[in-house]
This record gives sequence, structure tokens and C-alpha cells, in this order.
Amino acid sequence: MKISFLIHNAYGIGGTITTTFNLAGALAERHDVEIVSVLRHREHPNLAPHPGVRLRALVDLRREKDHPLYGRPAKVFPAAEYRHHQYSELTDQRIAECLADIDADVVIGTRPGLNVHLALQAPERVLRVGQEHLTLDNHPPGLRTALRRAYRRLDVLTTVTEADADSYRRKMRLPGVRVEALPNSVPDPVLPTADGTARVVVAAGRLVPVKRFDLIIEAFARVVAERPDWQLRIYGKGEEQDRLRALIETLGLWNNVFLMGAVTPMEAEWVKGSIGVAASNFEPFGMTLVEAMRCGLPFVSTDCPYGPGEIIKDGEDGRLVPVGDGAALAAALLELVRDDERRRRMGEAAVANARRFAPGPVVAQAERLFKEALEARGARRAAPEHGGMQHALVSQGHAARDLARAAASSALRTVRKGRR
Repeated sequence: MKISFLIHNAYGIGGTITTTFNLAGALAERHDVEIVSVLRHREHPNLAPHPGVRLRALVDLRREKDHPLYGRPAKVFPAAEYRHHQYSELTDQRIAECLADIDADVVIGTRPGLNVHLALQAPERVLRVGQEHLTLDNHPPGLRTALRRAYRRLDVLTTVTEADADSYRRKMRLPGVRVEALPNSVPDPVLPTADGTARVVVAAGRLVPVKRFDLIIEAFARVVAERPDWQLRIYGKGEEQDRLRALIETLGLWNNVFLMGAVTPMEAEWVKGSIGVAASNFEPFGMTLVEAMRCGLPFVSTDCPYGPGEIIKDGEDGRLVPVGDGAALAAALLELVRDDERRRRMGEAAVANARRFAPGPVVAQAERLFKEALEARGARRAAPEHGGMQHALVSQGHAARDLARAAASSALRTVRKGRR
């Protein structure tokens, strides 16, 4: 198969970029694969693509910021999409030209706005696959309304969790669109896995409020009170860095908690630890959980929507605790800190259980999905809608609520502008 990925900016850093490069590289072992980056802002990507994956860009921001179409807002890319301010009539034009000329069998969009382009502009001859790396409930009502209109022209929609796939099936009316969970994959580790003897807890991610690194630090203060020889290492950068440093100072944890900065790849840092920890209020998937578990770390995480509960088997390869509960987080960490044998045993279980997120199983699932969708496209489009009238009424109810919320939001913005 010829497979083409359409991505926002392959030259940046982020989870979607990492997972796209991972999947593209694994597929390139048996297929003809390219990554089309809408934007480019530097000479070389931060992540090196697989040698078998071609990479090309549509708009080079180093040279084209003065293009007359660049300053005009995009008309196809939905206005309610988070990245809309980075799109323009120039990106509208270049994406449309790319899709019109594309010779791939399968084209995969990697964010909502690009999935809209794909649904509306890709030719009928290609299999149109929209990937969702966030969640339906995380999108604002106006965007959900736009997606509800466009997504019905996709062939396949994949989400990273089964919970989100179920949400799309229940809340969106997408007759003829195959909705299936396809988890992110993490490459096989190249270093020996952690042995559980290091007195180190590791956390990683963007230092932003939703990740609740403050809760992790506060919980770890309770660990230090009992086991002062343990460390917490936090990897990442972001807007919370100064506040977290101040919290470490306030709690007197300067000898136990360290802000390590951003490191890519993280494998060499995970294997230096014995326990992984996360305290997010919301997590569409949880790449850091899988990365740590593949490196031999049992993981303690909040049981937030959506990913952790589908990754961690509570009590077997990690622990799940209520969102926002610092005492429960500290207790779960201490449970593993105190018991060397349990920590070692759960680390071994983490390695075994996380193999389902290895490139092999995930790529096999993707290949099966694409093959079946290509073969069954005609029959699927002719088939009656699954779920009948009851499903239609349920999805129409969600659509009406989204329209009302979007209208209210628009009216509020108009009122605020009038007061200025």
C-alpha cells in the first residue's frame, strides 16, 4: 500500500509528531510511506524519520511569511480548531492541491482540522482515515458541530482509546464511517529495563496545569518524610516551571525533587528510575505511561479520562488513584517504595503488559483496518446505518446541544467586543 500522513508541523516537538513518526516508520517496513507536513519552520525535524519514510512540507514559514495569501485566515480549516490561527488561505490552497494530486491508497489526517480537509477534499479513490489524538469531549461545541458535518465523509475514524471510540459512536451521527480505537505505539526499548533497585521516581511531560506536577510534588513530600533517601525527577518544560520550583523550595525538597528539563528520547532516563508517576486531570492516551512501563517501571497514575485506565492494570503493573487526591497518590507511591519485591514484580508485569503497545501489534491492527476498509468500502457505504432510529435520536440530541452552546459562545464574544 501507499500510505500518506498529513500532519500539522513535523518539524516541531509533541506527542502527535512522535506517534506519527513511530507508526509511519513501522509501516515503512512493508509499505510505501510519506509524511506531508503542512508547515515547516526549520531545516531539519527534531525527530529523525525512518529512512524509508519520505518527508515533504507544503508551506515553508522560513520563506513564505510574506506570501499574500499567508495573512488571510483559513476558510476550510475550521475556525473553532485550536490551531486555526496558524492556518491561512495559503495552507487551504496547498493542502487542496496536495490532496488533489495525491497517489496514495490511504491518506491519514492527524488532527481535527486536517481531518476536515481530508474529508472534504481528498478524492474518492483514496481511503480517507481521520485520526483523533485528543478526545471528542475535549473539543469545543463549535468544533464538534463542524466535525459532525465533515466526518461523515471519512471512511475510517480512529481514536487512541476505546472509551473515546465509544463516545464518537454514541454522540456523532456518522453513517458508513468505521470508528475504531487504534492506540499509539512505542518503539521497542534498546536499553536493559530497570531492575527496581534505584530509589528514584520519574515523571515526564509538559509542565502545564492539567498535568498537575504540583500534586506530584506535594504527594512526594509525604514519601520523603518517611523515606528521605528517595528522589523525584521531573522531565519537561512549560509555563509551570517557575511555580513548581517555588513549590519545591517552599516544601524544603531541594535535595529530593529535581526539575531535569526536557529530554528526548526519554528511555535512558526511565531506566534510571524504579517507579513512574503521573497526576493528570485529563489524558487522551498517556504516552509517558507506556514508555515507562516498556522500560520496566510500575506506574502510579490518576484514573483520569481517558487513557490511564486502559493502560494500567491496577494492582498488577501499577496503581490507579482518584483524580486530584494527593493523599491517595502518596499512599500508592509509598506502597511501592516500601516493598522492594512488589516493585520488582510489578515492573516485570509492566514490561509484559505494555508489549501490546509495541509497533508490531499496533501496525498489524492498522494494516488489518486499512485492508478491510479498502475491500469493504462499497459495501459499507451501501449498508444501512447501525443503531437505527434510537442512535439517530441520541446523536441528534448531542448535535442540538452543541449548536446551542456554540451559538451562546458566539453571542458572548459579540457582546464582549461591543463593550470594548
